[in-house]
Amino acid sequence: MPNESALHKRFTEAMFDIYKRALREADYHASRFHQMITDDGGYETAKTLIHAPHPSEGYTALWERHRLDLTVEALILDSQWDELFDEADRQAARARLEQYEYDFGARH
Repeated sequence: MPNESALHKRFTEAMFDIYKRALREADYHASRFHQMITDDGGYETAKTLIHAPHPSEGYTALWERHRLDLTVEALILDSQWDELFDEADRQAARARLEQYEYDFGARH
């Protein structure tokens, strides 16, 4: 991504980080997610996933492992990304997490 801002680059790094953490902490190899980030960058990948009509296979796999904290939806709700995502983005992420009974207070 040639014109990517520093914030976009940091977000892409954070997306790769949740990929690595999912592998290490939840034994989930999200190869399609990794490929999406590599091809499209973290921001575009996040926008695609949070606005999809249905949760991704990866989201479901992390839900089954009780690790929704490692989802894109949980990541974008971190206030450090408020400049990147608008209220509609955050609401879409929040709604999906609420639908799956995510504990917003839990920390891993």
